Amino acid sequence: MPAAKFQILRKCQICGEEFLAKTLDSWNCSPRCSRIASKRKKDEEERQKRLDEVVKNLPKGQDFIKVSEAYALFGISRDTLYRLIRKEAITHINLGTNQIRVSKTELMKLYPLRQKASTKKKPAAKLYSLEPKDCYTIGQVTEKYRIHDSTVYHHIRKYSIPTRQIGNYVYVPKKEIDNLYKGVKK
Repeated sequence: MPAAKFQILRKCQICGEEFLAKTLDSWNCSPRCSRIASKRKKDEEERQKRLDEVVKNLPKGQDFIKVSEAYALFGISRDTLYRLIRKEAITHINLGTNQIRVSKTELMKLYPLRQKASTKKKPAAKLYSLEPKDCYTIGQVTEKYRIHDSTVYHHIRKYSIPTRQIGNYVYVPKKEIDNLYKGVKK
């Protein structure tokens, strides 16, 4: 496989070392860091699912809730909740050993509800100006970033970048292309 004619300098999201990305999708410097990132993402998704399950099983009319349920509902740490209890900033009831209940209504006044991980919002549709003054031609992109035109077409298809053809020229939005190739050394 031929090497790319451009270089993308990035910082690894796991270890923080700078590296030359081989593709536009490379965010980690090594397979080891990629596995760690993948495991972290999977663990975070499972954690969010468990918290969603706790929130789903929470009785609706109950005003005093457990600390673990407050953590799942509001996404604030247990230490923060116990600090609020010690400062008497929120009303709480102690029902015995490890059975502290906190006021849900007072917590709702202080903190917003935790965003649900399973609820994925559809991204807002982007509006593009495909006028020639706001766009590059494919030839301009290849000259500016020193990339072969077939690579540019491949990235346009892969990342669903809109195009407009006027005569023999294909125009792509400057903003999207600059954003796509922002780490590329010119």
